[in-house]
Amino acid sequence: MTEAPARVSAVPRRLRLVCALAAAVVVAAMVVVGVTLPDSSVGVVEFGWVDQVAMIGIGICLGAGILTLGRSRVDADASGVAVRNLFVRHVYPWAAVRAVRFDRHSSWASLLLTNGDEVSVLAVQATDREHAVRAVDGLRALLAQAKAAEPARPPLLYED
Repeated sequence: MTEAPARVSAVPRRLRLVCALAAAVVVAAMVVVGVTLPDSSVGVVEFGWVDQVAMIGIGICLGAGILTLGRSRVDADASGVAVRNLFVRHVYPWAAVRAVRFDRHSSWASLLLTNGDEVSVLAVQATDREHAVRAVDGLRALLAQAKAAEPARPPLLYED
């Protein structure tokens, strides 16, 4: 068994890069549309400065929405693991985690919980390759360390 790191943190590196590039393209395109808007007319409607500002504002909002897709993160230490996926943040003690899964054909890692639930860890994605493998190895080592420190309990009646 490898020694567990003191702390594991991971973010989706490639996804963040793709989101940043896509957001920049969308904002740039909307700025160009906003700046050139008064030059175009459909004959019935005349576009003014308010329309220009609105188009640029829409571009900024769309860019911010695209950047939100890359905000997932996982942080773990000896006390437990915190997973942030898009808008929701979950914090689990290691006693609530049964296993860290990252199958060969999975797009991202997941935590199997002792209550039977499975939580996706979008911060650890297969496209990050070695970075993702190191993060999963660190999470597994922290889980193994926590399980080894857990006191032994007698088996429950009908427990497998």
